[in-house]
Amino acid sequence: MNRRDFLKTVSVAAAATMIEPHAFAAAATAPKLPMPTPQKLPRWRGFNLLEKFIARVENVRFREQDFAWLAEWGFNFVRLPMSYHCWSSPQNWREIREPVMKEIDEAIEFGRRYGIHVSLNFHRAPGYSVDASEKEPFNLWTDSEALEACVYHWRHFAQRYKGIPNDQLSFDLVNEPATKNENEMLDDATYFRVAKALVEGIRAESPDRLVIADGLYWGRVPVPALAQLGIAQSTRGYEPFTLTHWKAGWVEGSDKWPEPTWPSAATPESAESDRQAMQQFKSYYPENEIIQRLADDPVLTGDWNTARLQHQLIRPWKELEAMGVGVHVGEFGAHNHTPHKVTLAWLRELLGLWKQAGWGWAMWNFRGSFGVMDSERTDVAYENFHGHKLDRAMLELLREY
Repeated sequence: MNRRDFLKTVSVAAAATMIEPHAFAAAATAPKLPMPTPQKLPRWRGFNLLEKFIARVENVRFREQDFAWLAEWGFNFVRLPMSYHCWSSPQNWREIREPVMKEIDEAIEFGRRYGIHVSLNFHRAPGYSVDASEKEPFNLWTDSEALEACVYHWRHFAQRYKGIPNDQLSFDLVNEPATKNENEMLDDATYFRVAKALVEGIRAESPDRLVIADGLYWGRVPVPALAQLGIAQSTRGYEPFTLTHWKAGWVEGSDKWPEPTWPSAATPESAESDRQAMQQFKSYYPENEIIQRLADDPVLTGDWNTARLQHQLIRPWKELEAMGVGVHVGEFGAHNHTPHKVTLAWLRELLGLWKQAGWGWAMWNFRGSFGVMDSERTDVAYENFHGHKLDRAMLELLREY
């Protein structure tokens, strides 16, 4: 693969000297983070921080105050879903903008300072993003140039951060792989081919770096094919979708769904729709033995309750875990139109199941419509917290688990 020399990088120690003197007092000794392995991830708990989520909307420094608050509340993990447009461009993807990279250096240093693991994720990778509002000029799953570009960027990150231990830093390859193109779902074999190239690129620079891959079908489907790569996998907590995305402006038709409840009873119509969806899963992933078994589970066409969450969100991933793959929940949450009492009841069920499974999690998001701060719900008595609207009830529920 034709690659130019990487831009000159700075060490984390050097990067730390460029950070402005911090105004927030860190603990004298940051908590010792557990050492992860691809086979067993710690029960990290935290949030997604979105300062570099969509470049045309926002591309700013991560906030040290966020890390300080999270550490104070007992959390130890942040996932940074980022667009490569923040530090590069599709037109000139070999150019990497050093000032933006220094801002990422800074976030990693904040994590070290406050005892918070930082997981870097390409939410928009060269050639792919679930954000359909901006189209990529090439396709990660089918175009060799897009794959070359994605490998090039991950190699740059791997080289830049090769001295940082895995208890402080991990790489999350590509956010929510789902579709190969507008008409075709992404299959296990294609995902394996791309993930293998990315992992090999990373390991050429940093052989021991902890790597995580999101599941297929927007993070919902475990991928046994990736087990041989020696990487962990990330799942999601957005089911039932009609509860978590009720009246979400970016989901067509969600304003016509009935108001969600928890638990909720199945109807003949919903049961048939779920049955058809399960059969579609079998056709999408014919080589995925976990999905072939899951699709015939009658519980997945019934009521939404604890049993269904267990069968649909826990059991398949436990099967993957038994293959020697560490599991973490990279995203979960409910949009701010879902009634607050319903959201909290559903969250308690999920958090309890994940705790029982021994898995950590990262809520989407910290500040924003799914999160604990500035979520703009109309049915919450917010606490004024340093000028922010804090959902204290949701925060304390998360801290409980």
